[in-house]
Amino acid sequence: MTIRVQTADFDLNAELAQLRQDNPGIGAVVSFVGLVRDINDGQNISAMELEHYPGMTEKALEKIVVQAQERWDLINTLIIHRVGPLQPLDQIVLVAVATRHRGDAFAACEFMMDYLKTQAPFWKKEQTPEGARWVDARETDDLALQKWAEGAE
Repeated sequence: MTIRVQTADFDLNAELAQLRQDNPGIGAVVSFVGLVRDINDGQNISAMELEHYPGMTEKALEKIVVQAQERWDLINTLIIHRVGPLQPLDQIVLVAVATRHRGDAFAACEFMMDYLKTQAPFWKKEQTPEGARWVDARETDDLALQKWAEGAE
């Protein structure tokens, strides 16, 4: 399990190579990379700033990984989440899972991302032509989380 909250960008290929390094038991790696969009809720976005509580954020992310490990047979996991000022097209988050079989990898990656979107203490502020605004949680994120509470796997 690797968890990093950082301002610096990450190299997807290097991170995935490290995740599966020297483990011939890995049969599948699934990853998700979230990017800053230039439009949200119909408004142009020129920049975004992500804030978090150091220490608390990492503990929340670790709890998400532990929950995934309890559901699926995971060999290795990686979460990198960026904070600070970001621009459209910048990478925000990487969630990656290494397993023996693809089904566990897909399910665990989706689970971790759904929980991260709703349970991890991050706050987004977007810069629009009308000024800065804080981004509220989306109903669709809460609905995605509900399917896991109902035992979908």
